[in-house]
Amino acid sequence: MRYVSLFALLVICALPRPAAAEFPDRPIHLVVPQAAGSATDTLGRIFGAAFGEALGQTVIIDDRPGGALTVGMDFTAKAPPDGYTLCVAPIGALALTPHLVNPLPYNVDRDFAPIVVVTRGQMLLAVSPTTELHSVKELIDYAKANPGKLLNASSSNGSPGHVDGELFKVMTGTNIVHVPYKGGAAAIQDLIAGRVQVMFESLNSIAPFAKSGQVRPLAVTGDHRSPAFPDVPTVAEAGVIGYAAPTWTAIVAPAGTPKEIIDKLNAAANKALQSESFKSKIAQIGDDIGGGTPAETAALIASEYKKWGDVIARAGIKLE
Repeated sequence: MRYVSLFALLVICALPRPAAAEFPDRPIHLVVPQAAGSATDTLGRIFGAAFGEALGQTVIIDDRPGGALTVGMDFTAKAPPDGYTLCVAPIGALALTPHLVNPLPYNVDRDFAPIVVVTRGQMLLAVSPTTELHSVKELIDYAKANPGKLLNASSSNGSPGHVDGELFKVMTGTNIVHVPYKGGAAAIQDLIAGRVQVMFESLNSIAPFAKSGQVRPLAVTGDHRSPAFPDVPTVAEAGVIGYAAPTWTAIVAPAGTPKEIIDKLNAAANKALQSESFKSKIAQIGDDIGGGTPAETAALIASEYKKWGDVIARAGIKLE
């Protein structure tokens, strides 16, 4: 009997084993920590379509707004580290909010595995066409003459639009009231209608409205002009010397995701970023294409976390 059992075991071991499922064998959820229609949501959908094609798998956009970007980020940090939950993480989520929300339910350095930088860009400083403001100088002069009268909309507390506006106020000595919204779409509509007068917003969200004349562009926040708005100066060129607030968006996974999965996701992401469909859509926005390795992405996050932590502390920026 013992020999029969041994023989049976040998036969079983010799039989061909079913191949292990190759990653990814089911849809990937791409978490967006802002509302549908926001700049991050728009970018997530553009990237998700190209990324899914490169992976050969469906990518599902999962909007989880709230908590100054922390709801979606916390959900991602606590998701199983299997590569099936990723997050579209803008600069606000990884380098701004962590210095503004206390206590933070996750640790940026410890709880995420960086994958790739998707885009590098900048914000557009725009005003309502219902105002008589046509330049950054006119905006500053009016704000100084009318402290507290101008309302500055942003897509959310702790967003780049919020922090960029606060930095602008500190550097210009102006009193402009911040009005946070739950997403950029509603804020832009109020800017168009004149219910708010000023907004710092991502190009991929506000560019169509600026090009159509529904809002009035005054400046871009980066260190160079946007290809989409070559006639619009930077804030520094417009007179606020030293002002520079470029943006970027990365893709991250929960910490502990196996290296082989991170590498496969990185390869597919870089392929997606170079696809003609992705490049053409980003060119219309005026942002620059990202790319690179997980290590390069981690280095960017670390350096920007420190840089903006210093800016926020020096400017005394706080969440309302």
